[in-house]
Order: sequence, then structure tokens, then C-alpha cells
Amino acid sequence: QIDMQKEKILTKKVALIGFGIIGTGVVKILQQKREELKKKLGMDVELHTICDLNITKDRGVSTEGIHLTSDVNDIFNNNEIEVVIELIGGYEPARSFTLKALDAGKDVVTANKALIAVHGKELFAHAAACGRTIGFEASTGGCIPILRSLRESYTVNNYDYIVGIVNGTCNYILTEMTEKGLDFQTALKQAQELGFAEADPTFDIEGVDSAHKASILATMAYGKTVSFKNIFHEGITSITDDDISFATELGYTIKLIAYIRELNGAIDIRVHPAMIPSTSEIAGVRGALNAVQTNGDMIGYSLLVGNGAGSLPTASAVIGDLLEILRDRENTSLSDAPHYPPPLGYRTDALKEAKVLSLSEVTGEYYIKCSVIDKPMVLSQLSGVLGRHEISIASVYQKEQDKGEYVPVVIMTHIATEENIQNALQEIKKAEYCKIANIIRVFDQL
Repeated sequence: QIDMQKEKILTKKVALIGFGIIGTGVVKILQQKREELKKKLGMDVELHTICDLNITKDRGVSTEGIHLTSDVNDIFNNNEIEVVIELIGGYEPARSFTLKALDAGKDVVTANKALIAVHGKELFAHAAACGRTIGFEASTGGCIPILRSLRESYTVNNYDYIVGIVNGTCNYILTEMTEKGLDFQTALKQAQELGFAEADPTFDIEGVDSAHKASILATMAYGKTVSFKNIFHEGITSITDDDISFATELGYTIKLIAYIRELNGAIDIRVHPAMIPSTSEIAGVRGALNAVQTNGDMIGYSLLVGNGAGSLPTASAVIGDLLEILRDRENTSLSDAPHYPPPLGYRTDALKEAKVLSLSEVTGEYYIKCSVIDKPMVLSQLSGVLGRHEISIASVYQKEQDKGEYVPVVIMTHIATEENIQNALQEIKKAEYCKIANIIRVFDQL
């Protein structure tokens, strides 16, 4: 018999910048799964340092044996720390901290979609120059491995389109409004209480967060960088219970959609509420779940669904990147590229700036909700304006209600250009007989 010697386990030290909701999840996982990670990785992952502006607040996790600091240089100046996990969010100082970590010879893992969307090309080029890498799976879709899929599993595909529900906060709010009849503010408050939404939810509910993620998805799918400032984004604050009710009656579900496709050499990329058929699979993605639907020329239809908000699901994706980097680093020298294929799926020098399709050039069907004066010939006046702008009406709906000066009317259009729709609405807004309440784009093809 052979006397088996206990294998010596290497210890890998990592640091965390940002001890918020996701950071707390990272600490929980590294503590609870430490022994299991040894078996999977063949190394011991030690959380050596946590840096945060507030290091005294009780997060409900043990910090025994961890160096707590408010001085980020404690991390950069420690040569034993190999990977830095950045979870502070925003552009700065996240960008500066990432660059300093790379300069200090450390790899970086981040969940910061704003950072990657706006500064990604610069950061990835700098990482390559330093012989380091940046993991960012958790930046888009929570625990859904969509970025890894685009980079590796789906890499040979050309995409007809990518459609995503990529903000768990908004999806939760719209689900509660649809299924429980809650108003927007009540549903938002619930999302905050459950930890799905920040105290300041502006980036979520105004579509900014989804636009950051759409930028990343577009770059990885089409190999072209899309400037965030060129992405049209509209949030869900204008959605009312009337809109939800009309959509349900018409066989639709309202979702905040990130829509991406390449058309005649330009990228059609936008974020806005959309009415999608309630029979479609993506319409059934409820609560704080995220989903990304792709249609590739090799794989055909694909739908990835998973938790897109919350501490542990996002932290799980962070840990996945951490383990991948540690494995790669153990098997490569500093001068080698530790991650292949490249982080964005394309070599940095091959990425070109995308031409973004102007919103005015976009075509589609529309839901127009308005209030019209309850008098004869008003609807004919309204249809006349639409007709002058080459907008064909598919159907008109009116809800019965108590007699009043104005009555609610919903118009569903056939395919029209966004430019014609906006021009018609501007003319209608000048008329006294009609008040435009809301417009929602309709995606019948999903």
C-alpha cells in the first residue's frame, strides 16, 4: 500500500474594495465555501484585506482575521495580494483604482458595468500591457454567464439580434405592477426593502444601468465599441397601471428591454419599455430575474435566464471570475496572456468604434395612449394627423369610464418610423382636442 501524503495547498491572497451589498455576498461565499473551493481549485483563497470608507458598520458577516482599512494603498502596496475585487461602482475612483491595481501587478475582478461600458477599452489595453487581466462577468446579467457564452461558447456566431432583460430592479417592479396591481412607487419601495434596488434607484429605473450593459453586450457580440452616450435609453417611470391593463388585454407584457442588432453596417442599440407578446418565453421572465435572448446563425435561438439582482447571485459570478483568473495565473507566467480569448472576445486592436443607428431611423409598431375630448370627429382628426405622417392605424381601443371632458384612447399602429411617430406626436401635442399620455414600442417578433 502507498502511504498518501497530504497535498500541500497553495494560499492565494485577494483583496476587496467596496463592502456593500455585493461585497458582503463575496465575503459570505469565500467564508462558507472555502473548503469546497480548495477541492475545486487546488488552492486556498484567503480574503486578506477589505477596503471601504466605513469599516465599522456591521454587515452581518465575520471579519475576523481580515485586515480592514480605509486606505486603498494598503492593497496596492501589498505584494502578497494577487487579485483585487472592485465593487464600489461608478466611474471614479473605480477607474483609477483599477489602473493602480494593474500597475501593481494585480489582476482585477469587477461587477462594475458603468466602468466597463465607458472605460473598458482603455482598461483592457492597460491590463494587457501589464500582463494582467480583468474579469467582469458579474457586470451584466447577474449570475447569467452571458458574457462568457458570447466570448467562448458562442464565439463563431453572427447574431440577428440580442434582446435582454438586464435590470432585475425594473423587472421586479413591472412584475409586481402586472401581477399584483401595485403602483410604481409601491413596487419600487418593495424592491428597495428586498435589496434589489439602491437607495437612489435612478440608474436602474431610468434605463442607465441597462444601457451600460447593452454597450458591453454589443461590443462582445459584434466586435465594435459602442459609446454609452450614443445609446438611447428610456426608463419605466412613465408606465402606469392603465398601460399595464391595456397591455394585458391586448395580449402583451411590458418589459424594460435592451435591444441590439446590426443593420446595414450600423448598430441599432436602445433601451426602453416594450410591449412583447405574453406568449413569448422572455415575457415569462418574472421578478428580479434577468434574461438574454440571442439568435445566432450557428446556434439558432438561445435564452439564458437567472437572478439579475441581489447579493449572492452577483457575488457568485464575481467568485467565478476570481477562480478562473487564479487557475490561469497558476499555469502561466507573468509575461504570458493569462486569459484567452481576449476579455471582450476580440483583440483590443481589432475593436472599431461602431456607427450607431439614429433612433429616428428605427422602425416598428407603437402603442399610443392619449386622452381625447369626448366630441364627434375628434378621432378622425387624430387619425388624420397620423395619416399625414405616414402612420397607419392597426386598431383603436377605448375604455368605458364615467362621463368626463376627456376619455382615454389607445391606438396601435402598423410599422412606422420613429421619426414619423415623433413628428406626429409633436403636432398632436399642439392640439387642444388630445393629450398624449404615453407611447410604448411594440415588439411583436419576440
